[in-house]
Amino acid sequence: MPATPTNLFLLQDLEDPGRTSKLADSDLEALQAVAGWITTFVVEPHKDLGRAGTVCPFVPGSLERKVLWLAPEQIADRGELDVVELVSGFKRLFLETRPTGGDDAGYKVIVVVFTDLPTDRAQGVFDSVLQHLAVRSYADDGILFGPYYEGNEGTAIYNPGFRPFQSPVPFLFVRQGVISDWKFFLDNDDWLDLRARRYGESAVQALGQELRRTNWRQLG
Repeated sequence: MPATPTNLFLLQDLEDPGRTSKLADSDLEALQAVAGWITTFVVEPHKDLGRAGTVCPFVPGSLERKVLWLAPEQIADRGELDVVELVSGFKRLFLETRPTGGDDAGYKVIVVVFTDLPTDRAQGVFDSVLQHLAVRSYADDGILFGPYYEGNEGTAIYNPGFRPFQSPVPFLFVRQGVISDWKFFLDNDDWLDLRARRYGESAVQALGQELRRTNWRQLG
């Protein structure tokens, strides 16, 4: 099925039988697991994070504005290119879904939950999707995809021993890139170049503001 607005669920929708009655039990359980993980982990502080604030500084604003949606998808019988096209459809849906402008649009995120994807296949599936879509989507539309699954070895920026990208059910988020994303690109010159082309002088200013808050003079 193509990505459609009727397949998008706010977290509070999961408590409404009228909204979820057509979902398979397995899909609803997967969405509830991800929703519970978001509310008990993602939007809370953590002692191992390495900085103050919530695990993700972005998501609390998305929830407050009610612009974070979950979307269930079953892909067990789909080929690689089918999954790429599916995620590409969610990118188009993201761009078309209101709000499309203003401050609230910057907090929009669609979490595509792969309800039947085994954990041991998640990395391979997500690597394939990102290989096909990640660079072009960011260069053309400023869109980022983020893979989460059990066993994800990605680490927190401020603590390499903390792995916050391990969710109870595999998912990819789709969101608009923001200027502060440079922290995730520091080890990849190609992505830094893409960011510089997208934001121009603003990219330099944002980096300067961040460095002023550090003891960078003592690092040389």
